[in-house]
Amino acid sequence: MIKNTQTSFGLISKALHWSMALLLTILFIMGLYMTGLDYYDPLYHSLPWWHKSIGLLVIILLLIRVTWRLSNQQPEALKTHKQWEQSLAHFIQQLFYLLIFLIVLSGYFIATAKGKGIEFFNLLEIPAITTEIKEETADLIGNSHEIMAILFALFVVLHAMAALKHHFIDKDKTLIRMMTK
Repeated sequence: MIKNTQTSFGLISKALHWSMALLLTILFIMGLYMTGLDYYDPLYHSLPWWHKSIGLLVIILLLIRVTWRLSNQQPEALKTHKQWEQSLAHFIQQLFYLLIFLIVLSGYFIATAKGKGIEFFNLLEIPAITTEIKEETADLIGNSHEIMAILFALFVVLHAMAALKHHFIDKDKTLIRMMTK
């Protein structure tokens, strides 16, 4: 089943969900690790390259995901879901999309702060849209990038806890329909 149905998510929705979950987890761990590197560390230059390329891949997947979501039916809420749970889930999902967009956008401005473009997996270069950003502004953007990433990670933990609550306490199919056929 490629497309979503009234009762389940299709293969494309599941693939986008789990591939983005994996990439965002990698980016978060990589970002935390990179902040502790010094100039002489062998990963000082290679990790940021990977971080930027994967970040650009995430924004591409986000655009595909939002387009897919808008052009495809969404499964109905399960009868076990309370109205407040549905509203909160919808709000958190919109917040996820917004935070991902803002985190990638701030990452773009950090990476292009000196007016130099970003390489995307050696395939092409995404040009800088500014010639140079003042150091104080770049620092502010960098701090915002980090705070939004931590906030995003906290919401992911909340999301995972809610899925586990539905699975183990409510014993409904919320988690199952995002994992199986």
